[in-house]
Amino acid sequence: MPAWSIGLMVLCNLAWALNVIVGKLAVDDLAMPPLFFAGLRSAIVVLVLVPLLVRSIPPRLPAVLAVGLAISGGSFALLFMGLQTADPATAGAIGLVGAPMTVLFAIVFLGETVRWRRALGMVLAFGGVLLAILSKGAMAASGGAMLVFVSALVGALGAVFVKRLDMPAMTLQAWAAVASTMVLLPLSFAVEQGQVASFAAAPWALAGCLVFAALVVSIAATGTYFVLFQKFEANLVVPLTLLHPLMTIGLGAWLTNDVVGGRLLLGSGIALAGVAIIVIRPSETFSRRFLTRPRM
Repeated sequence: MPAWSIGLMVLCNLAWALNVIVGKLAVDDLAMPPLFFAGLRSAIVVLVLVPLLVRSIPPRLPAVLAVGLAISGGSFALLFMGLQTADPATAGAIGLVGAPMTVLFAIVFLGETVRWRRALGMVLAFGGVLLAILSKGAMAASGGAMLVFVSALVGALGAVFVKRLDMPAMTLQAWAAVASTMVLLPLSFAVEQGQVASFAAAPWALAGCLVFAALVVSIAATGTYFVLFQKFEANLVVPLTLLHPLMTIGLGAWLTNDVVGGRLLLGSGIALAGVAIIVIRPSETFSRRFLTRPRM
């Protein structure tokens, strides 16, 4: 890969990492209800990607909407709910569990065969994340950490079935945003409170958070990632996404003063090594581009 491509991947990882920080700011500091925040983010994506929606309706629309909800708004909503109490550094470490969970679901639903190297990677990833969760900082917000874990689980389950949909990534992105908007906004008004009040208290700050999450992260960073994935070999592109959790932990320590102790760093390092093994080993049942890339 040329230097400019590596530079673009670094910027994509930075955007994905900052998305966790911005989400924490929106749902914790600015007190926007998490389902409402995730729903509005999806609505903005729908507005921008309307041209992709009007071209044609996917032949398996219910399946597209279900998978899209899992890899987009559903997992995002759970992440933002977790960030109300969990810190970004912990969320970055827990997010590493997505890759082994994707492989595990592929074994169950797609008949994926796992040899000893990838099995070792899965054990390292799960063990490292468990060690990170048991760190002092994570235990203080175990409920939030559990929601972040469920978020990664839901995203991994959806990622397993993406290959069966056989549609362009950005078109799937558009329909995923439709499904997320249809589900999350009504659900927010049914179970959450304070949507209007939170916006009235900090309209410009929340608008900035939403624009960043929708335009910079979901469209610009994700779109760039898929362009690079199509242009270069997967073995060159996918491993670079491992910068994302490292950047998330670092930015959490720097910007939100997260407690990053030795156990969290050790667990993250072990999990990262396991995920690297999983990413490098090939798979025939699902695309590696969805192993470590953050949600749509």
